[in-house]
Amino acid sequence: MSLHPGTLEFLEADLERGGPYPLRGRHFGGVIVTNYLHRPILSDIVANLEKSGVLIYETFAVGNERYGKPSNPEFLLKPGELLAAVHGLLQVKAYEDLIVDDPRPAAVQRICAVRA
Repeated sequence: MSLHPGTLEFLEADLERGGPYPLRGRHFGGVIVTNYLHRPILSDIVANLEKSGVLIYETFAVGNERYGKPSNPEFLLKPGELLAAVHGLLQVKAYEDLIVDDPRPAAVQRICAVRA
């Protein structure tokens, strides 16, 4: 499929099937990740950004176990983990590590970063 600038392409992929990362070598102008953490592919997700591409990533963080699920540390970002994932690769535009109340109380980390 040939895409024109400004065209959206929606992809569905099983990111945890155990095989190679299915989007390796692909580049996107924007990547949005919400409520998802699979550490083995975090660096691959960052690598998917093309020049001037934007990453928006938000998911649960350590401390969320006080509010419910997820509570397994495997699915909770460690303090500063999103910052470390983009360090030296992307320029951070915004970052938060906080407790939100809406839609329910939760500990989250959020980042917006750009490939320079």
